[in-house]
Formats: sequence, C-alpha cells, structure tokens
Amino acid sequence: MALAGVRPRVQLRGRVHRGARRLSSERAVRRPLSPTRASAWVAVVACSLMRSARSRVVLTVLMLTGATVSARRALAQDPGRAPSPARPTDAAPAPALGAGDGAPLAEGPRLTRGREVAVAPAASLDRRSSLEPKLAAPPPPKTTFESDPIVDGAVIGVSLGFAGILDLIDSTGEVRPQQIAPDFDRSDLLGIDRGAVAQTIDPNASSYSNIGLFTAGAFAVLDPILTGFREESVQSGLVDGILYAEAVSVTFGLTNLAKLAVRRPRPNAYLDAEAHKNDANYLNTQTDSALSFFSGHASITATIGATATYLAFARAPRSARPWATLFIASALTTFVSIERVRAGKHFPTDVIAGSIAGAGVGVMVPHLHRSEDIKQRQVWIGFSPFERGGGSIVHVSGVF
Repeated sequence: MALAGVRPRVQLRGRVHRGARRLSSERAVRRPLSPTRASAWVAVVACSLMRSARSRVVLTVLMLTGATVSARRALAQDPGRAPSPARPTDAAPAPALGAGDGAPLAEGPRLTRGREVAVAPAASLDRRSSLEPKLAAPPPPKTTFESDPIVDGAVIGVSLGFAGILDLIDSTGEVRPQQIAPDFDRSDLLGIDRGAVAQTIDPNASSYSNIGLFTAGAFAVLDPILTGFREESVQSGLVDGILYAEAVSVTFGLTNLAKLAVRRPRPNAYLDAEAHKNDANYLNTQTDSALSFFSGHASITATIGATATYLAFARAPRSARPWATLFIASALTTFVSIERVRAGKHFPTDVIAGSIAGAGVGVMVPHLHRSEDIKQRQVWIGFSPFERGGGSIVHVSGVF
C-alpha cells in the first residue's frame, strides 16, 4: 500500500557491517518467514508510518489475530503436543450437560504429556484432605523381658554359692554313702529301673553325655548374642543372658540339694556290690556313688532347652524358629538322658525327674521376667453351675 505525500520517519542509527547484512540475507533465503513474524514486521512498519493513534490500535489487533492463527496452525500440524494441564484446585468441576441435579461429575482421563492418566473425581475420598492430626497405627505387640540386677544377681549368687559348697562337701568324703545289702533283690527296684543294673556299661557313654551338655551350654552363651542382633538391642541380649544364667544356677543348686537329701546309689554302685557279694570286707566309701537322684546333666540340659524354647515362642511366635528350638531341645535332652543311663550313672527315673525339674525351672524363670505392661495374665480356675440341670463345671482359662 502506497501513501502519497507521506515520508517515513524511520531513522537507522549506528553502523551495520556488510558481512552481517550478507549473513542476514542468506538466512532469510534459507529459512522462510513465518506468518507470525511477518505480521509483526508489518505491524511495526505500519505503526511507524501511521500518525494517528486509531490506526495504530487497528494494526495491533491485526497483529495479535495473525499470531493466534499461526499458533493454531502449528498445533494442528503437531497433534502430540498438548497444552500444559491446569493446576489442580479443591473446587469441584461444574456438572456436565444432561447430568442430574446434584450428581457429581466423574472426571474422565486427562491427557498428560501424550498419555491418558485416570483422574479421581473431586467427590472421591482419595481427594479429600484434613488438617486434623490423626493417631499413627500402633506398633505390633512385642514381648519384652526385664531384669533387676540386684534381685537377679542375688539369686544367681546364692544358687551358685550353695551348689558350689555342696560340691566341696561331697569331695571331702565325709558324707558316707548308703551301703547296698548283699542280699538285695534287684526285683525290688521299679520296673523301669531294673534294666539299668542288668546292662553292660558303655565306657564312651559318659563322654557322649558330656558333649551334649557342653553343646547346650554353648547355645546358652550364643543365643543372647543372636538375640541382640535380631532385636537390634544390646539390652535384649543382656537380659537373655541373665535369664539363662539364673535358670542354670537355680537348677544347679536344686540338683545338688536333691542329691544330698536322697543319696540314692547309682547303678554302677549296684554292679560293684554285686561283684563283691562274697567279700565280707567290701565297703563303699565313694560319696559320688550315692548321688544318683536326680541327674544333673539331664536337668541342666532341659533347663537350657526350656529357656530357649520359651524365649523363642515369646519373641517369634509366628515363625518356625520356636518349633525348631523345641524339637532340638527335646532331642538333645533325650540324648543326654539316654547316655547317662548307658554310662551306669543314673536310673531312668533319675533322668526323667531331672528333665522335669530342669524344664520347670527353664519355663518359670523367663516367665517371671516378663514386662508388666505385656505380661500374660494368670491362669484362672473357676467353678460355675450349669444353667440347665443340676450339674456344675470347672473351667480353666489362661494364655501362655
């Protein structure tokens, strides 16, 4: 468009290098001018030529219209490119046309970076938030044990001191063993014990029983260390070590007290008396030969096994570890008991009584050390009549 009598008031300031002009012309030839840039240049030149403000406004509107058209054409040529999604707000979207009154609009999938993403509706519980604090879920119940250094230390010290003094007294020989009458009839023994005085003593059985006892003792030392790693607490390991020490010391003292109180001859003492039946001068002077009841090997092994089983059931009740511990402890106690009988050191009733006493102490000691907040309630024994009839019922309830 040419305007007569109008001179452009465009003044170029500065100097432009010829190489730059040449480079600009080359670029213009190689890359075509977009409609947006063309509209902008036309608007700039026209605004500089027009004097009136109204004309400048009209040209500015034309420039913006051309830019919008160019953007729509570019978007149509690249359909994979989508506008950035709007920032999510807490406001619910407006209901769609045709929807019922008050029915929330279920938002469909949105296009985010070329992918459809499912968006939960605004009325969904997943998009609700609350500023009110909520209590955290309580941790799973965990069984813990506590130890009083003064009380437990006193029990361990008294038990070990008592057992040690009894051993020293037995070693002096001042306690005279019971003498077996030459005319003693073996048929007077219990039926389960008669085989112990009619067997051939195995010389290696005593060593085998010692190996079993030392194995149990090694486990009593190792298990508290493993507990410290499993529970990630040094205190738990120390408490378990105290429980093992207290259970073993109590069993040790109880065993020596029972031996001196009963003074039952060992099976090998019966065999020696049978061998010297015709010797009128034979006299048994060995105090240890009359310490058969009850077996210390069996009682201590059973104590360690029962303590380990109780702790395993308390700390890992839903795993296979407590059942494996129970099986191994029972098998080891049985092995030690059998070898003590085969060695001629004890009757079967001696090892049975020792196993019972040791298992009882092994269960009692850790049970008394449960923490007060999670300690199992006591076993209740109740008596109540039937609602119908003239009978009654005795019920026992409790938990382990």
